[in-house]
Amino acid sequence: MFWKRKSKPVPARVSRFAIPDGRRVYAIGDIHGRDDLFSRLIDLIRADNAARCPAKITLVLLGDLVDRGPASAAVVDRAIALAGEFDDTRLLIGNHEECFLAALTGDVQRLRYFMRIGGTATVQSYWNDEIDFVMASFEEVAAKLPAMVPQSHIEFLSSGEDLIEIGDYAFVHAGIRPGVPLEKQALADLRWIREDFLNDERDHGVMIVHGHTIQSDIDEWPNRIGIDTGAYRSGVLSAIMLEGTERFYLKTEGLAEAA
Repeated sequence: MFWKRKSKPVPARVSRFAIPDGRRVYAIGDIHGRDDLFSRLIDLIRADNAARCPAKITLVLLGDLVDRGPASAAVVDRAIALAGEFDDTRLLIGNHEECFLAALTGDVQRLRYFMRIGGTATVQSYWNDEIDFVMASFEEVAAKLPAMVPQSHIEFLSSGEDLIEIGDYAFVHAGIRPGVPLEKQALADLRWIREDFLNDERDHGVMIVHGHTIQSDIDEWPNRIGIDTGAYRSGVLSAIMLEGTERFYLKTEGLAEAA
């Protein structure tokens, strides 16, 4: 669901936050099974990167690669392959990856919860059994699904991080607990927090780049930048490019806007 804040954002003080010299960062918002948009956005990133001076590239996937959209398995395949193109490719574990991995333990209750929050589409993207998925019971799905998901996918999703710091920026899936040092943040907050983080206007010491909460456009504030534009239903998958003090956005709708 889209989240709305009561007041209007204050223009960010871009010059205060910087990426170290010689580095360029691209961070991609929640993909949610839209491999078609993922492919298009990577092409936009390639073109943008080629037009700039050489730099060390970091590609950050902000989590929630899976669920809701129709092609979660293909998204994970593409994400794994990108490590061969972008040497520093990093994944943040989103709440949907957390629930997907929990569902792969064979626990029926965890599977039920996973499917309730959008995981049905993910299960369907991996389902390759002769039993019709529509007719399968939760118990059957819980028993068969773990064998249908490639071990490489499980290892990739399990190896994700919860917080990435680069220069004056910190990348997380959902947000942080305001007032708590970054090194003491709880995993539950980094993967699930919403209002307590979104409503807080205090200085976090770094600029937080996050996904998790859908907005109709890039959600830029003086202390955080949300780039989840609801790709699975809007058709708009967004990324942020950071280099020095420059901040630039790329979107699959064909628009690129300077901050």
